[in-house]
Parts: sequence; structure tokens; C-alpha cells
Amino acid sequence: MSQAEHFKTLILGSGQGGKLLAWHLAQMGQRTAVVERQWVGGSCPNVACLPSKNEIWSARIAHLASHAAEFGTMNGSVKTDMAKVRKRKRTMVDREVSFHLDAYKRSGAELIMGTGRFVAPRTIEVQLNGGGTRLLASDQVVLNVGTHAAIPDIPDLAAARPLSHVEALELDYAPSHLVVLGGGYVGIELAQAYRRFGSRVTVVEPGPQILSREDADAADAVRRLLCDEGVGFLTSTQVLRVDGQSGKKVTVTARSAAGERQIEASDILVASGRIPNTTGIGLEKAGIELDDRGYIRVNERLETTAPDVWAIGECAGSPQFTHVSVDDFRIVRDNLAGGTRGTRHRLVPHCLFTDPPLAHVGLNEREAERQGITARVAKLPMSAVLRTEATGETQGFMKVLIAEDDDRILGFTMLGSEAGEVMTAVQMAMLARTPYPIVRDAVITHLTFAEGLGALLSNVAPRTKLDAL
Repeated sequence: MSQAEHFKTLILGSGQGGKLLAWHLAQMGQRTAVVERQWVGGSCPNVACLPSKNEIWSARIAHLASHAAEFGTMNGSVKTDMAKVRKRKRTMVDREVSFHLDAYKRSGAELIMGTGRFVAPRTIEVQLNGGGTRLLASDQVVLNVGTHAAIPDIPDLAAARPLSHVEALELDYAPSHLVVLGGGYVGIELAQAYRRFGSRVTVVEPGPQILSREDADAADAVRRLLCDEGVGFLTSTQVLRVDGQSGKKVTVTARSAAGERQIEASDILVASGRIPNTTGIGLEKAGIELDDRGYIRVNERLETTAPDVWAIGECAGSPQFTHVSVDDFRIVRDNLAGGTRGTRHRLVPHCLFTDPPLAHVGLNEREAERQGITARVAKLPMSAVLRTEATGETQGFMKVLIAEDDDRILGFTMLGSEAGEVMTAVQMAMLARTPYPIVRDAVITHLTFAEGLGALLSNVAPRTKLDAL
């Protein structure tokens, strides 16, 4: 083995948490390198969060334009130019890549483009994208290798060359009929977007409801919203096989309690979960263990089973959100400096970027019941929020769970315009352990969507007399 170049810290993968850590450590004077196989800055700015929300926004503009007459604007027929939608997205990605390259340059961290694998503890061999190899050793290693889309083991599905979210965001046409396999967050967001671009869309979900992690009322409301826009749903439906090729003609054979049926389509999108990028990178040579799902085994400090090796983000089994990867970065950063931060008890929000969006933080009703937690539940239809009288955005509802014994807010769900922003205000109250009456009685600006919090919390039932004594 040739002589290795030595670094203080090596980071395998340039996702959100990894790149932030690299820039921080390099600015602190440590010799730091990041090895990235393909996407400068990771998947979020290139093929995931930002590009998907970019195209979802284009779909929203198309939807608003097609309904402009309802607001008094007469603009004739509406047609989407998908090549321009893609160009707008690519222009944004180019800006993001330039930003990241500049951030590496300013921080002093070295970005190495190539495929890395462990050949010994804390030693990585990199097959450079431009040819040749480099051998890198370090005092400490951070793994930030992410996940990729799972392709279900369905006969002939792989041969049909289905789209993942990556390829779906590169289409320069709207499929005549798009079949989406999976009713999770990615599948539902893209189903609505492509319906608004003009595609016929059918979502096939093996479970009894879409958005399986959400309460039934939230999932049902999202389904009704998309049904009203023309998206078709087949739940409790198993795909038996796929014939043809996505982009040309595909036939999906599926089975439900009603029997077997065939769905003729032009394109097929797989949105059936994620698989960690942990195979083929030599983890066994570095003493790094995986759990039974293939994720890197870590403790609450994000330390792996190998000394001085850490893992960040999705590959470590963290919730699959960019904002969680950012918090993972903070945990590792502080612990490398001698801190004692961990992942336990952190309050992780999430948002489904449909239009209107679905946002949630804390416990939902199903989780509270599973944990044996008694909670008071209050709901408010968005039509009762005065802001919607002006905007016409009356779909959805707010829901809150309140502790029975001390008036803490345990959880909040909102399906409605600006749901993510309103949810964040509730999250701050939860972090401060603020009793709900204080939020209920706050003077909130009129006319805002957040103003609905006062009416929602006014619907909370009082404590029982025994608790109140």
C-alpha cells in the first residue's frame, strides 16, 4: 500500500451535515477533506429538496394560472412548457453548486470528487472521477453517505427502467399517464405536481392509507384534496408485475380485494422508500457495524462502533430530513469539541409540500395512544380562519394535542396554506414548554393564518375537575 496523505478529519459524502462540519472544522484550522462521488453539496441542492420544491412551485403557478378567472384575471388557455420548467430548476441547481464550491474555497476544506471506500481503519482509498487514485488517512472520520431510492422486488419492474425522483425531476415532458408506486411523501408531492403539469396520475399504495405515518384524518384530507384535482388512488393494492418500458408504454398488473386489474400508462415512478448507501464501501475493514436494516449503527452521540468514526444523516438511521442532518452536524461538532450532546428527546418537525402543505410536530393521536398518553384533542377547519375568506384557501384543518395534567402542547398538525410557518410557531412554544393558554391568548397579527391558533386553542376542553384541584 502506498503512503497515505494525512488529514485531521475525513468526511465521506458531502450532504448537508457533512459539508457544514467540513467548513466548520477547516475554518478552525483543521486539515479537512470531503470525498464526494457525484453531487457537490449532496442530494438536497441537486436532486432532492430544492429541485423538487422548485418544480412543485412551477406546478403551483400552473395551477393558479389555470384558475385565474376565479380571481378576476382573464388569461385564456394555460399550457406548461416542461423544458422551461426543467431549465428553471437546472439554473437554480447551477447557482447552488457555485455557492458550494465557493464555500469550500473560502473555508479551506478540500473537496475530492471520487468514489471512496475503506481499506483499513480510518483509511479511505478514492477512485478519482478524473482518473487515478488517492489514499487518505485521518485521525477521525465522519460518514455522510446518504440513501438512494428503493426499487421493490416486483417482477420486471427494474427492466421497465422506472423513474425515481431523480429522473422525474429531469423530465422535459408531462407524461400522458404517470403511475406512482408508493403513497409516501415523495410520491404524493410529485403526484400533485405532475397532475398540475397536465398528466393523468394514478397512485398505487399497498397499505390501507397514503401517508402511513400520519393520522387517518390528515391522510384522508390530503387524499380528498388530490382527488379533487383529478389524481387517482388505489390503496390496499399490490403490484404483481410490470410490462413495457417507462417513457414509452407500461402495463402495471395489480391486485386488490376487488380482484386483479391492469393499468395502462406511459411512465412509472417508484417512490417506495429508501436504502442506505452502505454497501461496497469497505465498512467491515474499518470495524463499522450496520444494524439489521443496513444503516450504520450509532449511539445517541452519533458515534459508530469504530473508534473516532461518526455518522451523520440518513445513513445513520436519522429521520430522513435535511434539517435533521443539520442537527446531526451540531451534535458531532459539539461532541468533537468535548461536549455531551445527543439525539435523544429532540423535537423533529416535518412538512409535506403539497399545496396546501401538511405540517406536523410532536405527537399525533395514534402515537399518543400507542404510548399510553392521555391528551385533549382540538380541531379547527381552515375555513374558520379569517385569512382564508380573503384568499379562498379553505381546504384543511388545524389539530392540537394538549397534555391532560399540565397544559403543555404535545403535538400539532396543520393542513393548510403556510402550514410549515404556523407549525414552527407552535414548535417554539413546545420547546419552551409554554402552557397552551398563553399561546391561545397571545395577540396575533390580523389577518394571518397563524391567527387561527387562538380559535383552535379555544376549542381545547378544560382539565377534569380532579386535575384542576
